Amino acid sequence: MDQLRWEMNPPKLRDPILVCAFRGWNDAASAASTALETLCDSLEVDVLAELDPEEYFDFQANRPTIAFSDGAHRRIEWPRNTFIAARAQGAERDLVLLDGTEPNLKWRTYSETIVKVAEFLKVETVVVLGSLIAEVAHTMPVPITGLASSDVLVKQLDLERSDYEGPTGIVGVLHDRCRAAGLPSVSLWAAVPHYVAAVPNPKAALALSERLEKITGVAADISGLTEETAAYEEQIGRAVSADPEVEELVSRIENEQRKRGDDDPEVPSGEALAMEFQRFLKNQNSE
Repeated sequence: MDQLRWEMNPPKLRDPILVCAFRGWNDAASAASTALETLCDSLEVDVLAELDPEEYFDFQANRPTIAFSDGAHRRIEWPRNTFIAARAQGAERDLVLLDGTEPNLKWRTYSETIVKVAEFLKVETVVVLGSLIAEVAHTMPVPITGLASSDVLVKQLDLERSDYEGPTGIVGVLHDRCRAAGLPSVSLWAAVPHYVAAVPNPKAALALSERLEKITGVAADISGLTEETAAYEEQIGRAVSADPEVEELVSRIENEQRKRGDDDPEVPSGEALAMEFQRFLKNQNSE
């Protein structure tokens, strides 16, 4: 783990779960990274370690940015991958958070490094958050699907297996590396409407946060997300009603979602979400 820089001596953590989110392809409408930030802001946190971006990023494709420090001095902000120890008062366990950015290079080495950190910190389970663009309506409950690395976890957490085949991001690679290492892992995906995918979606982040709490037993302060969700729905609703073609599109998607609804309309099968994602990609290519 030469690319890893420890910021402090690793603390003793109580039955930790590693929760990861990666900005980039796996983070449609910033839902996954926002859910992780909400969790981080709610807990007592310490930075544990940083991954050196030099090994994993093409800086022409994922450029660093310049920012002012103390209003006067310029500093370079590189793509960050930060491990954070998080403690929740009253909870039965601690968390390790990975606030990440999907790398451009060496995905296997990158994922294996994360697995080694998890093993070093005696992490019990890895939970990876993601969000994807799908043909869903902003007026409907956010579809959340979960995948697990073993049948035991699937049954224990009431998740779905997916038959999706196609392109994947770092979430899929990390999930696979965890399975190969015998480290239990779960991935949670929120579906966001394709017609408003360019703006942050607090409603999807809220849905991820609520489902994550059921898995970890650690609660985040979601009051801010709740307020932002109400404002988001109002703003998107006004924009949709101002365009008859988009309004008709949303109405059609609502009807299709209702028809697809099964016993729990908020948690469709992994296959249903995968099919929607593939359909959306095909439509984009044809257009």
